[in-house]
Amino acid sequence: MNHSGSVLPGPTVEVPADVAHCWANSGVYGDGSCAELQKFVHCRNCPIYSAAGVRLIDRPLALDYRQEWTQYFAQEKRFPETGNASAILFQIHGEWLALPTHSFQEVAEKRPIHSLPHRRAGIVLGLANVRGELVICVSLGHLLKIERLVPPASLRANYHRLLVVYWNSVRLAFPVDEVHGPHRFHPHEVKSLPSTVTPAIPCYAQGVIEWQNGTAGLLDAGLLFADLHRNLA
Repeated sequence: MNHSGSVLPGPTVEVPADVAHCWANSGVYGDGSCAELQKFVHCRNCPIYSAAGVRLIDRPLALDYRQEWTQYFAQEKRFPETGNASAILFQIHGEWLALPTHSFQEVAEKRPIHSLPHRRAGIVLGLANVRGELVICVSLGHLLKIERLVPPASLRANYHRLLVVYWNSVRLAFPVDEVHGPHRFHPHEVKSLPSTVTPAIPCYAQGVIEWQNGTAGLLDAGLLFADLHRNLA
C-alpha cells in the first residue's frame, strides 16, 4: 500500500506467448465455440489448460524478477486507520441524527404503539410490545423540536422502524423513518454544528459527522437520555 492506504500494484507477470492458448479465444474466456466444452464444461477441467498452467509455473525466471519483487516488498506499507468510534444513524422527518452504537439494543420492525391514558400529549407515544416486553415509546423528534413533525397520534401509525435503546437501566424505543449503521468514524472528524440545524438539536449535539453526501447530527447520549428520563418522571 502507498501512504494514502491504496494498494500498490505488484510487478507485472508476463505470460509467454506459447501459454496464451485456446481458452482466451474459443474457450469460456473467448467466444465459447470450443467443441471440448461439451465434455469438460469449463476450461479449467481441460488437460490443455492444466498443461499450460504447469508451463507457466515452470518457466524460467526473468533476469530482474528478484530485484523487482525485492523493491516491491521493501516499500513502506501504511494501512488505513479504522475509526475508533461507532454510531447508528437514523432519520426523523428528513433530519439525519446519530447516537453511539452501544446505546442501542435492536432495530425492530414497525408494530402498534398503544397510547397511554392521560399521556396523549408531550413526547410519550405509548407502549409497544418488543419480544414480549412492553417498552415505553417516545418521540425523539418532538423532544428535538424538529420542524413540521407529524402529531403524536399520526406518528404512532406512520413510521418505518422502531429503535430500542438502553441507558442507565432504562429501556426506551422511538420511531424513525430510516436507519443506517453502524457507522465508524474518528472523534477528530466530528465538526461544529452548522447554523441551519434545528434550533433544539444544539442542546444535545456534540457536532456533526460527514456521511455519504451529507452530515448527521451526533447527539450526546448522556444529555439526551437524562432529559428523556426527566420527561418520563
